[in-house]
Amino acid sequence: MGDYSKALEFYEKAHKIKEKALPPNHPDLAASYNNIGTVYNAMGDYSKALEFFEKTHKILEKALPPNHPNLALSYNNIGAVYNAMGDYSKALKFYEKAHKIKEKALPPNHPDLATSYNNIGLVYNNMGEYPKALEFYEKDLEITKKALPPNHPDLALSYNNIGLVYNNMGDYSKALEFYEKAHKIKEKALPPNHP
Repeated sequence: MGDYSKALEFYEKAHKIKEKALPPNHPDLAASYNNIGTVYNAMGDYSKALEFFEKTHKILEKALPPNHPNLALSYNNIGAVYNAMGDYSKALKFYEKAHKIKEKALPPNHPDLATSYNNIGLVYNNMGEYPKALEFYEKDLEITKKALPPNHPDLALSYNNIGLVYNNMGDYSKALEFYEKAHKIKEKALPPNHP
């Protein structure tokens, strides 16, 4: 699984072709940079991932209106890299920028808003700010429960994340309650031999 060097090779070839055929701020070039950044991110080469995600963002800022969902995706990718690097204040800044766009561009119970709340909750959890993490994870859960079927794996993830925060706060009975909810969904949603 995941032959990153091969993926990188093909994405770079595709990008070179696009570079010759398109103007320098064309959105297809941004998509190309984003693909390359995604591979570097998966490889754990965060500085290279950041470089390509920033190139993506620069083009999108010029090519798209300020509240376009693709800009939110771009901010989100940059935030994810900073989170992986452990630079939580920067991660939070970019996740919040993404969230502001999503709030304006999407209906209030859209699953992408839930993902946004989840990402912000994750950063607060990583920072040890558990009450804030819980606040955002609960917002994620509220939307996820409305937007998805009751046995959807994303719902299990939401319950699990809340359980994790309670566990980190030392409230083990509350943690267990949410872990068990997550487990019940996973039992129904996943095959019995799933790891």
